Amino acid sequence: MEKIFNNTQVAFSLKTDTELDRAYFLFKLIANEPLVRIGTAVTNFAIKAHLPVEGLIRATVFDHFCGGINEADCLPVVDKMFTKGVSSVLDYSVEGKEEEAQFDAALEMTLKTIDFAEEKKSIPFAVFKPTGFGRFELYERLGKKIPFTTEEQAEWNRVVLRFDKVCKTAHQKNVALLIDGEESWMQDAADDLVADMMRKYNKEKAIVFNTLQMYRWDRLDYLKKLHEQAKVEGFYIGMKLVRGAYMEKEINRAAENGYKSPICATKEATDENYDASIHYMIENLDNMSVFAGTHNEESSYKLMELMQKNNISKNDDRIWFGQLYGMSDNISYNLAENGYNVAKYLPFGPVRDVMPYLIRRAEENTSVAGQTNRELTLIKTERDRRKGK
Repeated sequence: MEKIFNNTQVAFSLKTDTELDRAYFLFKLIANEPLVRIGTAVTNFAIKAHLPVEGLIRATVFDHFCGGINEADCLPVVDKMFTKGVSSVLDYSVEGKEEEAQFDAALEMTLKTIDFAEEKKSIPFAVFKPTGFGRFELYERLGKKIPFTTEEQAEWNRVVLRFDKVCKTAHQKNVALLIDGEESWMQDAADDLVADMMRKYNKEKAIVFNTLQMYRWDRLDYLKKLHEQAKVEGFYIGMKLVRGAYMEKEINRAAENGYKSPICATKEATDENYDASIHYMIENLDNMSVFAGTHNEESSYKLMELMQKNNISKNDDRIWFGQLYGMSDNISYNLAENGYNVAKYLPFGPVRDVMPYLIRRAEENTSVAGQTNRELTLIKTERDRRKGK
């Protein structure tokens, strides 16, 4: 397989020299773990104290990792990326809400992004988080089979109705819908609900996609079990595969509560789990569709090789590669340049509300070995190339 991810001219073709300099500055900061910790604490304090820091945040970290403060704000970014064949997934990245009015607002925003996706070829997916539609504790209680009170049951019924409304709309408008994965101790209830939506709306093809976080050692078994149900009941499986986003929290909680960690013992085991699951889905592509969410070059090459080996067209609509906006442009743009389906997650929302997402991105880049250094090396290579060095 030809190595394509080192082509920085393609990777950064949309970035001006100023934007490239800003990216270098940001990743330099992110590479410094103590600085990320201090910066996170200061930013949280400034936002809680209502200090006027939004302009600074917007001009630096926000504009690098986010598409805008609302969906219309994202459209110039969407259109610009699509000139290079890179699609967008508009991701309303407001987290940690607890009230019914906020859940209804998230539902309306998701329905709006489905409308956008129906109208624009550049937006092939819509997306939402389960806890955007209902309280975390409800999912947790249901997963543990703790009986609901009458009020909680009524609340859960509203969560189900929100899921059903958005999945039904996606089905009617023929827009694929990604449902993000979250912490393991709420995920069982979310999995069951998403599987019900697949049974209902994935009769002709995969419209509803769940998410498997492959740093969990039980996820491939879950996929195989769901596949058996799908074959018997006659529905298609849509899955976004990622390595995962809550590792430290998962490991700490397992240790504190004295249960076996759901996380693979090593990074290598996670990589093997991810690649094995991709392999399983490609082998069963007749009734599956996969969104391979990864910043890992090796996993991307392995999927490309699998497609080649199985004579699967590069632009087969059942296979998408995905990365986050502001990261791994070397993967995204070079894949698109070579004819593969690729989409960037494009987060948006009010600056203050999106800060938890941005802080997680900074912490993830700090903790993932080699991620930030790779970004820095690629940016430096492109800067040197432009200077004719």
